[in-house]
Amino acid sequence: MIVGTLQMRLAIREAQSLKDKRRVVKSLQDRIRHHFNASVAEVGQQDLHQGSIVGVAVVCPETRTAHSVLSKILDLVRSHPTARLIDFDLEV
Repeated sequence: MIVGTLQMRLAIREAQSLKDKRRVVKSLQDRIRHHFNASVAEVGQQDLHQGSIVGVAVVCPETRTAHSVLSKILDLVRSHPTARLIDFDLEV
């Protein structure tokens, strides 16, 4: 059993309030859960309306699979129209 984790720092420039930010983060979390069956949570910067830290965890049978899934999640986040990926930390 291999556990992979991904921590992403996001900028949400268009958010004018925490409600705006949470709408974007919730949408992103739902897309990740639906497409990749991964555990996702906002793990930092909950009180900032233009920033967020999102954590993702996956359990896979092989290291290669974990890397592949987390890379695809990064691609999904990079293509998001509102959230911009600032930095990430990927560990398997």
